[in-house]
Amino acid sequence: MSLRSRLLLSGGSVALLCLVGFADCGAQSTTGRRPEARAVREKDRARRFEAKPTRCDGQSSGLCSRVVAPGPGRHSSVAVDGEPAKDLESGEPTAAIDNQGVQTEGEAPLWVPIPIENRSDKALMHFYAALRRVENGEGQARITFYGASHVASDLFTGIVRQKLQSRFGESGPGFVMPAKPWKWYRHSGIRVERSRGWKTIRVEARAPKAERYGYAGVALESKDKYASGVIETRRNGGLKGVASRFELFYLKQPRGGHMVVFIDGKRMKRLSTEASHYETAYEIFEAPEAHHRFEIRTQGDGAVRVFGVAIERDTPGIILDTVGIPGARAANHLLWDDTIYREHLAKRTPDLIVLAYGTNEAGDDDVAIETYESELVNVMTRIREIAPQASCVLVGPSDRPLETEDKSYSPRPRTGLIIESQRRVAAEFSCGFFDLVAFMGGPMSMLRWVAADPPHGASDHVHYTLRGYKRLAEVFSQALIADYQPQEEKSRVNESTP
Repeated sequence: MSLRSRLLLSGGSVALLCLVGFADCGAQSTTGRRPEARAVREKDRARRFEAKPTRCDGQSSGLCSRVVAPGPGRHSSVAVDGEPAKDLESGEPTAAIDNQGVQTEGEAPLWVPIPIENRSDKALMHFYAALRRVENGEGQARITFYGASHVASDLFTGIVRQKLQSRFGESGPGFVMPAKPWKWYRHSGIRVERSRGWKTIRVEARAPKAERYGYAGVALESKDKYASGVIETRRNGGLKGVASRFELFYLKQPRGGHMVVFIDGKRMKRLSTEASHYETAYEIFEAPEAHHRFEIRTQGDGAVRVFGVAIERDTPGIILDTVGIPGARAANHLLWDDTIYREHLAKRTPDLIVLAYGTNEAGDDDVAIETYESELVNVMTRIREIAPQASCVLVGPSDRPLETEDKSYSPRPRTGLIIESQRRVAAEFSCGFFDLVAFMGGPMSMLRWVAADPPHGASDHVHYTLRGYKRLAEVFSQALIADYQPQEEKSRVNESTP
């Protein structure tokens, strides 16, 4: 079956992103609810929590456990590869694992602080070298973070950005769309506004086709007069959130129109996008280091297509580009115009490239796993051709149980197949691999995440809550730099090695 047909059959609803904590979705706090409403919620959780034991049979990620709802006062525990489960807080054994990998007592963990698998021991070498340069004041370490809805919300990646920038330095928010491509688009360090008149151009599930999508896999186009997009930098947690450099990525094309760029309300430049043929274009705007309002306005005299804005500071530190698309699959990359994609990715000079896909592909039961793996190899082959020295990490699918007719849940066998495919591809390209299912506590763990109080999983049993994404960010960011040694420590280790 073609990629076009598969996307048509498996397209998901963008509206599910409301469940992962977007402020403009009207989400309500759980505090202050009536006692009877809470009782109904707890009863519903208990009903949904029914599940059978799962075994490590080659169809899972290898960390299997019985689904047991945590009761009052009970802590999460870890049980991996036949070792006794240990309470994450006290470290005391709480259960045993039989030879088949089924937990026989105690409870399965709500989350597990897993490492990034690094079979070649080289997966993060280039990234670590970039971090050492940053600490020596010699440049920036750049991360490109691709993915689907777990990434698109910038909840998980936004916290990773905060943690890395807090330690190594703040070099700016990174690559951002100049207007919202979809209603729930967000960036944790930026406020983004969009007027009417913009058309979002991305791989559509109903009619997928090759297009000039650009670096982020999504573009915005307008022929309207005075369609506008606004980006405002702001403080982000403990980060300053300031910027001094804005680089606009856009397209020149036949019958292209004009747009005007404003910074802090001041007209900076009128740009023409007219050209005899399609070609990429860039414009750099510099400003004093501070918070700024960056705005583009179309003139209505032809089509204007923009790919994004790189917002940075000219200081050593971390730049993390969040480039996620709701409902995306890794194979969507193969539909992004090759020339533009190669130029854009090379221009961002990433030191680390992360691909976080697989949750959507786990539902594509009509696609042979061999086809899935072949397409993933093609995606990674092109990335390696563009950035051969960059470190890379593949992040696997999250647990996504199957809902049965009686509203209970069963394991999704394809998730384990996707995980093993990604693990093989990661090894083939000397990338690291981060197993989301193992992090969550094993197959069927999403039920515990949804039932937890407060919940870590969203009620759609696909996405996480804000609390869940915070937990993921903590574990992933720690795993990312677990083996990093600053220059002075690395030198001491080398001197002591015979």
